[in-house]
Amino acid sequence: MTENFNLEFAPHSALNTAVLFLVFNRFELTAKVFKTIQKARPPRLYIASDGFRENVVGEKENVDHIRKFLMENINWDCEVFTLFRKKNLGCKYAVSGAIAWFFKNEEMGIILEDDCLPSQSFFWYCEELLDKYKDIEDVYFISGTGEPQLANEMNADYSFTKYSFVWGWASWKRVWDKYDVEILDWKENKKYIISNISDNNRTQRYWERVLQQVYDSKIDTWDYQLSYLIIKNFGKCIIPKINLVSNIGFGENATHTPNINDENANRITGTFKFPLKHPDKKIINIEIDKYFDQNLFLDRSIISRIIRKLLIIFKKNLN
Repeated sequence: MTENFNLEFAPHSALNTAVLFLVFNRFELTAKVFKTIQKARPPRLYIASDGFRENVVGEKENVDHIRKFLMENINWDCEVFTLFRKKNLGCKYAVSGAIAWFFKNEEMGIILEDDCLPSQSFFWYCEELLDKYKDIEDVYFISGTGEPQLANEMNADYSFTKYSFVWGWASWKRVWDKYDVEILDWKENKKYIISNISDNNRTQRYWERVLQQVYDSKIDTWDYQLSYLIIKNFGKCIIPKINLVSNIGFGENATHTPNINDENANRITGTFKFPLKHPDKKIINIEIDKYFDQNLFLDRSIISRIIRKLLIIFKKNLN
């Protein structure tokens, strides 16, 4: 079952899985992603929107406009649930709280943020795997993000890794029930986790740094905590052979992805043929983990500071 980047996807059945759509203040991105949700026609749609920041001029109007647009353009037969915050909670609590709300009502589901643009086959890929692994306790996560460089390492349409990538994903209530946004047991698990996460020293330093920052509330995010949960419990994450989701939110207004020239920005997406070709064994692919150890876990804080300084200098020169 191979990919075709020019193939028009034709669903083999109606989508039966609920979708959580996380939005905030970026109308153009939200509208693009919502168009793909419209086309997939999930039977239950959950929309979560953080409240506007009072010190940001025009943000209330942006937030209200997006909410109104979404509610007026749900043009298919589905149940709609909304979590529209009156106050701004920030990324950490708004997103984690929305996901908890979603899994309070659903046993499994698909999660998309406003800058994660999926191919249509992403929805059915998630649905097939959610159903297949719903009772397999050590499978924690289904990612829509694929790495072209890893295709030769897979003899099926997907494989397993220890690392989770949240640009379009799916999971189960049984997993989220174990999630702790504050990672309160980090201190007691620190040595155990860092020594077992990888043999790569750079990977160990990366995770020790970011998880300590999360524990100290120095990072306003929710996703490192999910990675912590998975790593701590030796969970398995599904990664597709082809990329199914493109992050279209890179730019200076982005919270965590400011570099518009990043190689991960606006990546091409592909299409699976169904049914999926499943791996013979449900085991972590060591070569995939090794690839991420060698290529992913850089000192992002230093790189980000350099990029931001260069952007400031560039803008000054333009003026």
